[in-house]
Amino acid sequence: MSMWAALGAVFDLNQPAHYVHWHFFQMSVANVSVIIAMLIVFALAILLPFPGARRRAAERRARERGSAPGAGAAGEEATGGRAA
Repeated sequence: MSMWAALGAVFDLNQPAHYVHWHFFQMSVANVSVIIAMLIVFALAILLPFPGARRRAAERRARERGSAPGAGAAGEEATGGRAA
């Protein structure tokens, strides 16, 4: 039995879809759930900090004070020799 046949056994697609009705609004429950999931992921992407943001901010503050950790040749190698 292939993987797709196993998924077909989990979801019964041989029946009509369920719909959400609200005045003029009509959409299938599957589409509403996908839209809600996309909105949640979008909100989390806006609200959560980027990975490493605190580390980069600490390095930037240290450079501004002139005491960057790993300054010198090792610091240039770590950043590829470019100034940030």
